[in-house]
Amino acid sequence: MLKEIRNLLSFLTIIPVSMDKDCLTDSARCMFLFPLIGAFIGLLAGLFGWVTSHFLPSLVVGALVLGALLLITGLHHTDGLLDFGDGVMAHGSAERKIEIMHDQLTGAGGLSLGIMTFLTTALSIAALYKGIIIQGVIVAEVAAKLSMVIGAWAGNAVHQGMSTAFLEAMHGKNGNARLLAALAISFAIALPLLRLAGAFVLLAALAASFIMVGISHRHFKGVTGDVLGAMNEIVRLVSLVALLAVIRWA
Repeated sequence: MLKEIRNLLSFLTIIPVSMDKDCLTDSARCMFLFPLIGAFIGLLAGLFGWVTSHFLPSLVVGALVLGALLLITGLHHTDGLLDFGDGVMAHGSAERKIEIMHDQLTGAGGLSLGIMTFLTTALSIAALYKGIIIQGVIVAEVAAKLSMVIGAWAGNAVHQGMSTAFLEAMHGKNGNARLLAALAISFAIALPLLRLAGAFVLLAALAASFIMVGISHRHFKGVTGDVLGAMNEIVRLVSLVALLAVIRWA
């Protein structure tokens, strides 16, 4: 299992751990551990935010924590977010939309979605007070990684690509068991950290994940790697906003 976790870290982050030829296969087979890796990423970024919150304004802290998250993950999902925005806003058939997603240029749809997602994410992190910033960022990143598991489980493959291995793993005979394991890990992390608020955040993340799968099927007739990347970024945002709503309501 240590080998698989090392490969997951190599796949999901830029942390310099050695990967081997089985990196993609191990990552797909152990996709149910994505939330665990998300918790580790969130812990690093959350600790950074907690430290900087003691001597920097909250808005700066929010921007820096988002930057830390993007840096740790190597901007792996940013391209997917921008491509998703371009594809959804494009007119034409599913094939035409996928073609636009694969275009190297970023259009108005992708740029607008990227700006709104990252700006609101940074502001949401900034709104978390010092005592909850670590827990909040951890749970949000757990939810973000859980969303990709949901996407691979609920989505249909569009074409052969890097995402194919993940969709096949989550659609195989052990797919449901892997989903349940990912959910159990996510709730086991979120509930001790945020109690009922953690459960609410994960439920909001689940709803957002299924909505994004529905949008993807409507526009692209399935789920691609870009869609999974976009889900990571957008569901992180949804989770943070949901947490702020709970805090304000409570």
